[in-house]
Amino acid sequence: MIKSLMKKIAILIIFYYLSLSLMACSEGPIKVEIVKQDTGFKLLRDGKPYFIKGAGLEFGEPKSLSEHGGNSMRSWSTKNAQEMLDKAHKSGVTVSLGLQVKPERWGFDYSDEALVKKQFEFAKQEVLKYREHPAVLTWIIGNELNHSYTNPQVYDAVNDISKMIHELDPNHPTTTTIAGIREEEIKLVNDRAADLDFISIQVYGLLDSLPAFLKKINYQEPLMVTEWGAIGYWEMESTSWGAPIEMTSTEKANNYLKGFQQKLKSLGTQLIGNYVFLWGQKQERTPTWFGLFTESGEYTEASDVMYFLWNDKWPDNRAPKLNSMLLDNKHSRDNIILSPAQAYTAQVISTDLDDDPLRYHWEIKVESGSKNEGGDFEENIENLEGLITENNASELNFIAPSSEGAYRLFVYVYDDKENAAHANIPFYVK
Repeated sequence: MIKSLMKKIAILIIFYYLSLSLMACSEGPIKVEIVKQDTGFKLLRDGKPYFIKGAGLEFGEPKSLSEHGGNSMRSWSTKNAQEMLDKAHKSGVTVSLGLQVKPERWGFDYSDEALVKKQFEFAKQEVLKYREHPAVLTWIIGNELNHSYTNPQVYDAVNDISKMIHELDPNHPTTTTIAGIREEEIKLVNDRAADLDFISIQVYGLLDSLPAFLKKINYQEPLMVTEWGAIGYWEMESTSWGAPIEMTSTEKANNYLKGFQQKLKSLGTQLIGNYVFLWGQKQERTPTWFGLFTESGEYTEASDVMYFLWNDKWPDNRAPKLNSMLLDNKHSRDNIILSPAQAYTAQVISTDLDDDPLRYHWEIKVESGSKNEGGDFEENIENLEGLITENNASELNFIAPSSEGAYRLFVYVYDDKENAAHANIPFYVK
């Protein structure tokens, strides 16, 4: 009986997603175009101006983005694309769909014609699969292909894929993303991938310099900023042993607000769209560096900022603020050295605008040793057990690890409304 019931449930689930797909496809594609006007550029969808309130999101729920006021998401590949597009369309969210073009740093040789042709054919099949979906907004051909590259032929391959898309899909513009702001690379992309409708730039700390940079090089073409948000670990100062110092969630939220209001908005109608990074969570040097959510799914202050920017009002309930964190009465920039297996204290001061009750959770992890670049996958780092006994107070008593090396102490501050603040301090045991 149980097996029969499970079988019926599985059939219903399959039918549900199949019906969503058929319903989406029956609607057909929606024309998207970039038009030049006296005052700059405008993105039109179905002939109407379309202002992107976007975020990077690939495996999360578009519904949560929509409920927060966002209307568009970008992906980095077409993995699970049908499900992603269907969910997005059901939630009223469009998708700048990423076509995975392998970067040179993964060992791909752009002088190998057979490999390049195989990749081209893969992209072609993906375009044929998804070009009719009404949720598609633009095609993003590759991600940060300029990261640690040496062979400019990568952009010949991008140009060929863009030409193919324009032949098969006249409804959706094409772009590729560039990491950072270097004039020679923007010129290279414009020269070798001239078929693209626009370029996309991905900047973190460099967002502060983007408007002045574009003015300096007299760049007047349309563009998107497809990743922006927290200042990158490669841009922050480090400890004497090389551990990058991470901002608190409150410092990050302030930076998001400033970045959007003072920098992105100053680009005016040259900027046809932007996608904040990341509507979700990932491990990249730490589990808290880039995500607007915690690993367990709580909203952070940066999520509140995006709600404000997308709705012109703050959410009804706000995430906690993290005012300060100390370890052994020292700040994160103080190059904290601890003795092995000795007792120490840490403190955090956090407040809540809604006077919600707060609870605390502390973790100690080995410092990340990853050398990956460009957002490539990193393994999660397990917590070290047995060093923390009492784990629900603003002040912590703990025992330092017994082995010499680099570590990091994390604190999370939760309210009772699915929000959280966080901070961490790197330390070295010697």
